[in-house]
Amino acid sequence: MRKLRWAAILLSVLLLLGALAGLIYVRDAYPAQPAAVEAMAGNGQITVTANGKLTVFSPPHPTAGLIFYPGGKVEPEAYAPLLTACAQRGLLCVLVPMPGNLAVLDADAADGIPDRFPDITRWFLCGHSLGGAMAASYIAGHPAAYDGLILLAAYSTADLRASGLRVLSVYGSEDGVLNREKYAAAAQNLPPDAEEFVIEGGCHAYFGDYGSQAGDGEPAISCDAQIRQTADRIAEFTE
Repeated sequence: MRKLRWAAILLSVLLLLGALAGLIYVRDAYPAQPAAVEAMAGNGQITVTANGKLTVFSPPHPTAGLIFYPGGKVEPEAYAPLLTACAQRGLLCVLVPMPGNLAVLDADAADGIPDRFPDITRWFLCGHSLGGAMAASYIAGHPAAYDGLILLAAYSTADLRASGLRVLSVYGSEDGVLNREKYAAAAQNLPPDAEEFVIEGGCHAYFGDYGSQAGDGEPAISCDAQIRQTADRIAEFTE
């Protein structure tokens, strides 16, 4: 009985430590930099509003909608500069927060979002890094609801070849986080007409504004420049 009691105590301690480690892991996110936090307030052109847990970046006359899945362990506010830039180019952008800042915990987060904006008839799903992978996984089961998928430093493990979707893949030439071998292998999962755009001098972290990321390469351009190029390419793709 004494051995069973000690075993039960040990198991309880291990479970508690595991839960504590998991809590520390999900809370240890890359923080949005001051400029990104400031962008959450909107500007004279773009209105930023809360819609439940969602944050919506609204231009005066949106031409299409863009739902955005943040990268893993990155505060969603870090993507405010990118979504502001996309909104300035005519896209209504919906920023989706994730439990523990991990899109893998809620890959279906886009469910029902287009229905909240009935005036928008064309929708695109976009995600960065882990968020891009989860966006691809989700859209594989809902291809008819979207006009296209945009992957930022990400790849699809889901088979999208017969989905009928347009796909755009964007990454930086100096990205040190994106696994290039897996990226190349996963290219076979994309439609034959999928487009690729490489940002010369760009890195993994500069799709958002959250500082440098462990393992990333040394960027040769500024964060603002990478965001501007990304928004320009997204705008062209979604026309």
